[in-house]
Amino acid sequence: MSFKNEKVIETKACQTCQVSFDITDKDLEFYDKISPKFSWKKYAIPSPELCPGCREKKRMVAMNQHKLYKSDCYKCRQQVVSRFHEQSSIVHYCYECWAWDDWDKMEHGMDIDFSKSIFEQIWNLVSKTPFQSLIGALSNVKNNSHYTNHASELQSCYLVSQANKIQDACYSEHMNNSHDAIDNSFVGNSEYVYECIDCYDMYKAYFCQQSTSCRNSYFLSNCTNCENCIGCHNLNGKSYYIFNAPVTQQEYEVVCNSLRNYSAREEFREKYLQFLKEQIFQSNNIVWSEDCSGDNIISSSNCSESFDMLGSQDCKYCTSVNTSSDIYDVSSYGEKSSLMYESISVWRYSNNILFSASIGKGEHLIYCIDVKKSQHCFACVNLKEAEYCILNKQYTRQEYEVLVPEIIASMQDAWEWGDFFPEHISPFWYNESVATEYFPLTQQQALDNWYNWSDYETPAPNVEKIISVDQLPESIENIPDDILNWAIKCEVTKKPFRIIAQELAFYRKHNLPIPRRHPDQRRSDRMALRNPRRLYHRDCDKCWVSMNTTYDPDWSEQVYCENCYNREVY
Repeated sequence: MSFKNEKVIETKACQTCQVSFDITDKDLEFYDKISPKFSWKKYAIPSPELCPGCREKKRMVAMNQHKLYKSDCYKCRQQVVSRFHEQSSIVHYCYECWAWDDWDKMEHGMDIDFSKSIFEQIWNLVSKTPFQSLIGALSNVKNNSHYTNHASELQSCYLVSQANKIQDACYSEHMNNSHDAIDNSFVGNSEYVYECIDCYDMYKAYFCQQSTSCRNSYFLSNCTNCENCIGCHNLNGKSYYIFNAPVTQQEYEVVCNSLRNYSAREEFREKYLQFLKEQIFQSNNIVWSEDCSGDNIISSSNCSESFDMLGSQDCKYCTSVNTSSDIYDVSSYGEKSSLMYESISVWRYSNNILFSASIGKGEHLIYCIDVKKSQHCFACVNLKEAEYCILNKQYTRQEYEVLVPEIIASMQDAWEWGDFFPEHISPFWYNESVATEYFPLTQQQALDNWYNWSDYETPAPNVEKIISVDQLPESIENIPDDILNWAIKCEVTKKPFRIIAQELAFYRKHNLPIPRRHPDQRRSDRMALRNPRRLYHRDCDKCWVSMNTTYDPDWSEQVYCENCYNREVY
């Protein structure tokens, strides 16, 4: 499927926000392609009634990625790390208990009741069946990665989420095939990275953004194949540059050494931010890709209006997807998966997934939540290695293929078929879901829109003393070992946070000052540096051609189209 020369068939007004959006011939072709068949009859998936943004928001309410708590396993009663806090009504088991076969995963199976909404019956299962405390492989725990969620193949990781094949990392998310990393977002194939965003193939890189294949550098933006550079933007294949000007190795080392001091580093950061205001920016960060629109797309092809994509093809309205193809409206994570629609957090080798959340190695799943290694299931919750189940009840293949069409017909009559789960189906509160990061609401706004909201606060760390940031030494060389017993009061939120041993070792190895902000605030700071997942119509500031970009037309940056940018930079 190619999204070139799409033909608009219909323009709709979003039922939620009233924004107009188009349905194209390629969209209809995809909906027809993934519509399920039973007894040779196809049950058509209708075109959506919500705009792409509202569809994504609705999906994101079903996922808690970052908020982790200490809570008791409902089965063994041991305290564990969980995505559900202790006041949540959701039943949740630790990794080990959920994996054991000494409990009946179909205990709460139900007969379909055609007099009730299918979503009401799914909620019954959500409120009764045991969830995994965290999403990920049991090997994460065995490999000293307890505080991790929506991740796999981790080793010695702490507070890492949406990640795969990561070792020795802390406070990072959306990472792939990397190690020795702290405070990173959307980074892949990298080693020894700190406070990097939207970077790939980096080594010993610190405070870098939208850069690839760079080494031994600080404060880079939109740079490629650079080494020993500091405070640079739009450079390609350069070595020993500061603020885009060549320097000697000695001059470089003087500035590099000064960055070991916290105040000096922050002073340099301010100069760097002022320097960026005078630079040009490319309309979109699309690297080693073709026929793509959106932002932060690497090694992909034919991905339309998609964001944070790696190694994927033939995708539309997708976010944070890796190495997958032929999918629409999928948020996180993919990896060698295909033929999916309106789903979130689908992991590895999954195919034909419709309207589902938190799926691992699934096939032909429709309206399922937290289902693993299963196939041909409809409206199931918290199952593993299941087949031909409806509402967690076992059927024969023949029974399944007769009953599912009847359910779909009932959902069509109720105008439910083709929509993702209603927001109240989510086991998470709005302010702990991923939605709050990309679609922030106040408590009152959330309640006015019928979202759940939690007032739960994680208890402060139990430490010997709490110190303010002005008491911290400027250099890591003067930080004593017993800082591990302190809490630091965040200079922004005033919330106390701890430095852990693994983190301290990293700072010492790389001569980095101790951070002054809580990990949550640091992540918020990184996210604030990223453009929104939205395309604006804007004219190139060089040739005035109209283009789609993530830079708001009201912003002051000079933004060039791809052709003008390449002529200027390369």
